[in-house]
Amino acid sequence: MSTDPGPRPKPAKGAAQAASAVIELLGVLWERSNDATASSSVSASQLRVMYCLEREEGINLRRLGHLLGAAPPSVSRLCDRLQAMGFVERTPSQVSRRELTLRLTSRGKAHLAELRALRQEILMAPIQNMPPAARAALLDGLSAFREVLEASETVPEHAPPRTSPQSA
Repeated sequence: MSTDPGPRPKPAKGAAQAASAVIELLGVLWERSNDATASSSVSASQLRVMYCLEREEGINLRRLGHLLGAAPPSVSRLCDRLQAMGFVERTPSQVSRRELTLRLTSRGKAHLAELRALRQEILMAPIQNMPPAARAALLDGLSAFREVLEASETVPEHAPPRTSPQSA
């Protein structure tokens, strides 16, 4: 006697459910990788700031607040902490003497590179254990997914820069 698991979800809904489950697992992996980099851990909010500054080097606090959807005092405190860690520098604006521009320091850039390398290393083991056809499908699917997000209003302007995919 076989048990019917019920109706299968529609492909889009099934893909969304699978992506959601993967995101939860990636969240755990990302926390581990963040803990493993640098003695001072960077919070998710601070990491978002760093991504924004990487993408739009030399922006001011007002623009950063807009990108983050955060109030100026909160943004300023985030930058204070990142500056104390040596990841962000504030310099006088060339446009207005009343403004400061924000940039990642070489240490901040190195932290992001280290974090990305560690995350890729963490992902390599399960990806390498996938059959070649599944790896190729994953690459195609994720590439198409990112393209759709970038073309829509869904992806915030502070998304990390696109990296070139390695061979599947």
